[in-house]
Amino acid sequence: MTVPDTDLDLGRSAFHERRWRDALECLTRADSEGGLPPQDIELAASVAMLLGLNSQSIEYLTRAHDEFLTMGDTDNAARCAAWLVMFLMDMGEPARGNGWLSRAKHVLEGMSGPCAAEGYLMIPAALGLLRSGAPAAGHGLFAKALELGTSFHDKDLQALGRLGVGTTRVSLGHVEEGLQLLDEVMVSVTSGEVSPIPAGIIYCAVLGSCRLSNDVRRAHEWTAALERWCGDRPDMVMFSGQCQAYRAELLILHGAWEEALSVARAAEGRVRKGDPDATFGSWYQQGEVLRLQGFLVEAGKAYAIAAGTGFEPVPGIALLELAEHKTAQAQATMRRAMAGADPANRRRLLPAVVEVELAAGDAAAARLALDELSEPLQQGSRPLEMALVAYAAAQVLLVEAEPQAALREARRAWRIWYSLEAPYQAARCRVLAARACALLGDPDSAAMEFEAAKAELEDLGAMPAVAEVLELTGEKNKGSSPLTDREVEVLRLVAGGHSNRTIARELYLSEKTVARHVSNILSKLAVPSRAAATGYAFEHGLIR
Repeated sequence: MTVPDTDLDLGRSAFHERRWRDALECLTRADSEGGLPPQDIELAASVAMLLGLNSQSIEYLTRAHDEFLTMGDTDNAARCAAWLVMFLMDMGEPARGNGWLSRAKHVLEGMSGPCAAEGYLMIPAALGLLRSGAPAAGHGLFAKALELGTSFHDKDLQALGRLGVGTTRVSLGHVEEGLQLLDEVMVSVTSGEVSPIPAGIIYCAVLGSCRLSNDVRRAHEWTAALERWCGDRPDMVMFSGQCQAYRAELLILHGAWEEALSVARAAEGRVRKGDPDATFGSWYQQGEVLRLQGFLVEAGKAYAIAAGTGFEPVPGIALLELAEHKTAQAQATMRRAMAGADPANRRRLLPAVVEVELAAGDAAAARLALDELSEPLQQGSRPLEMALVAYAAAQVLLVEAEPQAALREARRAWRIWYSLEAPYQAARCRVLAARACALLGDPDSAAMEFEAAKAELEDLGAMPAVAEVLELTGEKNKGSSPLTDREVEVLRLVAGGHSNRTIARELYLSEKTVARHVSNILSKLAVPSRAAATGYAFEHGLIR
């Protein structure tokens, strides 16, 4: 006769099958019926954290610590305390976190020799050093944690230690070495050697380093891996918002701005469900889309919420200030951010520094920023980095009255951005090329480049960039309409009763692009429907 599985058995099985809600329900029942061993209380804590039930997770983990301590298992008790430190610090409760840090140290004082728990306690301390601008000191602690993880064959600690070493190497400017270490730790994650919470931490941290180092190829590869990982765990809340925020950033690069906005808002929803680490990314990426589209007030609100996390939303906020004609403020923002940045963050900010300093009329400061950006560039550098350098060089060379060299750099940058399928950046390169052609006495080529750039920017809905082109060419939007030429075309077809699919065929656009144009038209005209927009078109003579 087969003995039926107990709730504890079912809970353990559900955990291994990634059915987190089922696992927590079974473990909760088992706990209420007869209690749980400490290792299963810790398991329940992990499941609750993955489901975004942070308070419940802290309660379980506290119990697990106490139970291990009662059994005399000081190593596991100290390890639970170390995780409590990390969770509480991440939840914005540093006082409780420090209290648990002191308790864990007291627990370890009674041990006869080193243990893995010592390494776990080094992780939050090293993270604190990294975040406070002392990556070299953090690197030493991460390396010790990795050594302890290796000594005690603790896969999770090994992975977290190696992650920290790789991350600090990137922050210290040793980018390729750091990224190779991060690739190595990702192998252990994707092969299933690492438990879920450390695995999620690693995914998100590695993607952060890819972003910091402008490595689009790695970012695409590991974002896809994170999406698959989250997709295999459909009821997981923790990490899922961060996944969406990284997706939004890549969608912005590729010109899918409406989709990026939707994905960033989905990330915001995950924050409310229990993934607080997604707060900055979700709001920052919303700010980026809104700024590029010209909704400057809304962008400012999004950046302000992102800033509430304690991380400064640069360079986005400075570029917003530039768009609002607050040039001196933008310059002050970037100079302050650069003063406190580590080497990797300095490189991330330098392209915006060039743009802001040129807008402020400080060509010498822009040249210094360009030289710093260009200095470590080699033939094998990442394409995105090369594109940023070429674009910045074209900007500076135009101001330095070197139009031929500027044209060469603008076209080089355009080729790279085009290959990366980054339409906004590619269009802006055409604007620089047009300015260079005009200075070289070639008005026909300049007009062709300006027109191509304007069409591409209009299709994206990049209204501030369109306005810049109109200013450079001396053009004005026809009549008093707030619509771009492309939006007027779409409105005429809407007024003719055509569907988005028909309009897409007529104008050789995607249906998504047409839908975005229609949305922009309704917003700009402050009308609720296509019928109301049609009325506007007749009233203002847009239909002949």
